[in-house]
Amino acid sequence: MVEKQVTRCQWLTNYRPSETMTAYHDIEWGHPIREDDRLLFELLTLEIFQAGLSWEIALNKRTGLKQAFKNFDVLLVSQMTEQDEIRLRQDATIIRNRLKIAATINNAQAIQRVQTAFGSFANYMWQFTDGEVIDHHVTDVTLIPAQNDLSQKVAKDMKQRGFKFAGPVTIYSFLQGMGVINDHEESCTFKY
Repeated sequence: MVEKQVTRCQWLTNYRPSETMTAYHDIEWGHPIREDDRLLFELLTLEIFQAGLSWEIALNKRTGLKQAFKNFDVLLVSQMTEQDEIRLRQDATIIRNRLKIAATINNAQAIQRVQTAFGSFANYMWQFTDGEVIDHHVTDVTLIPAQNDLSQKVAKDMKQRGFKFAGPVTIYSFLQGMGVINDHEESCTFKY
């Protein structure tokens, strides 16, 4: 029996080999999330916390962030107080950035407003593409932009709705992660 060769996106080679990074690429990254607002909140928060750092650092802090932010329960996080922020700034299991901690609590409140207006955070995010996945048919990883017109449009709308730390570069990565944008390389075994 011939064993099938596994090929992954080239961006993964920018990181040290790790089961965490490989599993994220293979199982999560780019797979459309259409209904799970809790998971979308988690992915948005990870993108925000990795800003200025590396994705590997954010993923390695994921368990701590999940615990710190009540498993990304939007309602519970939206009710967190200034005392919670102070406590979290001392928590070594997370990235202890004061502004990012405050932004996460703020963003839970913004997600609640979006849920009221659109029925869910997922509905809100997918309405920008009428529910369609944007497949860039990537053949060269160096051609993947840091942002595009879509991420600029989404970031602008999110800012108007009160989201923090959600600029067009962060939102492009978020759109990739949640599967609105499919930037898996054409040769990638895990391109759906």
